Amino acid sequence: MIGSGHNAGVSSHSAPMSEINTTPLVDVMLVLLVIFIITAPLLTHAVKIDLPQTSSQPIPEKPEVISIAIDAAGKMYWNDAPLVDGELKSKLQQVAQQKPQPELNIRADKETRYQILAEVMADAQNAGVSKLGFVSESK
Repeated sequence: MIGSGHNAGVSSHSAPMSEINTTPLVDVMLVLLVIFIITAPLLTHAVKIDLPQTSSQPIPEKPEVISIAIDAAGKMYWNDAPLVDGELKSKLQQVAQQKPQPELNIRADKETRYQILAEVMADAQNAGVSKLGFVSESK
């Protein structure tokens, strides 16, 4: 009887199984949980030791910064205070004697003659100033 309305030879229970067996998953998770419970206290264990005590030098203070400004006319300013002629050399000698030696920053107008800058650098070198820098602006 072919085509009698029944599916001949095909079982009605051949649909794919849609349930997942979670028992192995739960077993693996419980094993991992037990491993973490056992190893967690071992990770926080620290070795207690007595470190040696030493005396060390204090960190030196950062030296002050002294600014020498030179305008286009050649007039000089020491930390924004005007300098009279001949006063620069004596101030540079005082700076060279300080411990730690301050840093000397030169801010010169772009129209300042190179001769003036060369004289200031020579005076600083003759006085014994070792930390000298130029200040400029970025574009």
